[in-house]
Amino acid sequence: YYEKRKFKQGLIIFMDLTGQIIVSMPSLKDERFYKTVIYMCAHSKEGSMGIIINKIIDHDLYPDLLKQLGIDQPFKNKKFFIRYGGPVESGRGFILHSDDSIRKETLTIDKGVALTNTAEFFDELSKDSGPRFSILALGYTGWGPGQLEYEIKENSWMNMPIESSFLFDE
Repeated sequence: YYEKRKFKQGLIIFMDLTGQIIVSMPSLKDERFYKTVIYMCAHSKEGSMGIIINKIIDHDLYPDLLKQLGIDQPFKNKKFFIRYGGPVESGRGFILHSDDSIRKETLTIDKGVALTNTAEFFDELSKDSGPRFSILALGYTGWGPGQLEYEIKENSWMNMPIESSFLFDE
C-alpha cells in the first residue's frame, strides 16, 4: 500500500516493500552497500529489515561454519547458500528459506519465502529434513522509521518485486 508521510526531510511516500528486493544505485554513499541486492523481510512505518542475498561468504570458511553449526554432511536434493546478510548482528545466523518447512518461530514473508533464526532449525537441515531451499545469512540490514524511504527518494535504492524462484536460484 502507499501512504504519504511527512518527515524532517520532506514529504515521503511509504510503500510496503516486504517480499521485494532493493538494489543499490551508484548514488548510494554508504560503501558497505556497494553493488548490493537486499531481500526485504519486513518493512513498516516503524522500520525495515532485510538480508543481503548477493554477498557470498568465502568458500574456505564454508566447511568450518557448517561444522560449527553441527551440519557435517552434505545436503541431499537441497540448495543451501551462505551469505553475508548485513552489518547488523553479523555474528547471528538467519535462515531465509522456502516455505515448505514452517515452525512456530518462523516469519512467513511472502509466497514461497520464510525466515527462521532458531538453532533447532539447523538440526532439521542436518537431518535432511526442513526446507528444500535455504540461505544462511550472517547478520542483516536494518533501517529506522522513514530512513529507507528517504534513501529511496534520494535515488540510493531501486526496488522491484520478485518471485521466490529468483531468490533461491544461483
